Amino acid sequence: MELNNSEYSIQGVPVTDIANQFQTPVYVYDADKIVSQINLLRDSFNGVNLRIKYAMKSLSNLSILKLIKEHGVDLDAVSIQEVQLGLKAGFPAERILFTPNSVSFEEIQEAVSLGVVINIDNIAILEQFGDTFQGTVPCAIRINPHITAGGNAKIQVGHIGSKFGVSIFQMSHVKKVVESHGINVVGLHMHSGSDILDSEVFLMAANVMFDCAKDFPNLQFIDLGSGFKVAYKEDDIVTNIPELGKKMSAAFQEFCKNYGRDLELWFEPGKFLVSESGHLLTTVNVIKHSPAAVFVGVNSGLNHLIRPMMYDAFHNIINISNSSAPKRVYDVVGYICETDTFGYDRKLNEVRVGDILSLENAGAYSYSMSSNYNSRFRPAEVLVFNGKPHLIRERETLEDLTRGQVDIFANTPILQEEVSTED
Repeated sequence: MELNNSEYSIQGVPVTDIANQFQTPVYVYDADKIVSQINLLRDSFNGVNLRIKYAMKSLSNLSILKLIKEHGVDLDAVSIQEVQLGLKAGFPAERILFTPNSVSFEEIQEAVSLGVVINIDNIAILEQFGDTFQGTVPCAIRINPHITAGGNAKIQVGHIGSKFGVSIFQMSHVKKVVESHGINVVGLHMHSGSDILDSEVFLMAANVMFDCAKDFPNLQFIDLGSGFKVAYKEDDIVTNIPELGKKMSAAFQEFCKNYGRDLELWFEPGKFLVSESGHLLTTVNVIKHSPAAVFVGVNSGLNHLIRPMMYDAFHNIINISNSSAPKRVYDVVGYICETDTFGYDRKLNEVRVGDILSLENAGAYSYSMSSNYNSRFRPAEVLVFNGKPHLIRERETLEDLTRGQVDIFANTPILQEEVSTED
């Protein structure tokens, strides 16, 4: 989003025009930003067979999926429904990696029938997989490297207490299961967390993977997950992607040389690709003065953007409507019957009732984690593509809230008439 002559715009389209056309609250995504992130990641790795697997859990709208597909990006799916959405978006099955956790074996069997790449994260399922498919279906194995990394405990998934992956201390057992069941392991996978700043963390994890790889002669790829840190505020520290690409490319080339042949290097960015493209536009309903703060109440809440409440995540907030006014300090809050504060003590250009506020970095884990709490409707989604805003998801209605509900009292009164026992 750019500010020119006191007006904010996305690809030259005034943001206030988007808000007026589609109404608020509304999620707006900038296609150009998504494409530039794809290109940055791809251009940063040289001399390796890089495959980008978009973590679709971050934002799974079909139009977004088709956009990234057209730019040569594959998919990382974590549920059978995500697999089905990926296929619906036109991804070939072999370009979808399925990495479930704590699902039934029936879900894995369904994924196998659809032809996607299976990634297994525990030994019990690995044994079932071997018994069932007798070496006829290849798979990958998710390893827990026991590396604590990430910006919040809830997104640190590679430590020893995590439910994700097979412990590196169990790899000798894994090797026995693979050999006894004749399992064809074609990939090794790990993911240690999100919002990782230091490229050395990725290199440390990669070295763990490279060491494990020597026991699997049929590998086709090494998947290092993702977790790249993006900027949430001005001058925020981010993962240095060019530096990571240079160091990792050299390390991976050396590994392939020692392994005896070239493998593919996979990453699974989600937030990195779409977070900065997203803006949640809201309208100011009320300005409330209290002894402790001045509250700005908007027509959205944790039902639309739960990250500040769930992760203590920071989202920059901009007053789109009054960009040249003096700045005041506000607490920006939602309209849900819970404490749903989007930002404390924020310096915003003077806010008036009816102003449009934009919550930034709202592309990842924002709409995809939204809900109907308080029976509120989820908002519309808009993609700005080639200088024009396009509606890519309609705003929900009351019919959407009640779809699937069964009214057992539609034709039967709840209170039955009393039957007289008198003669």
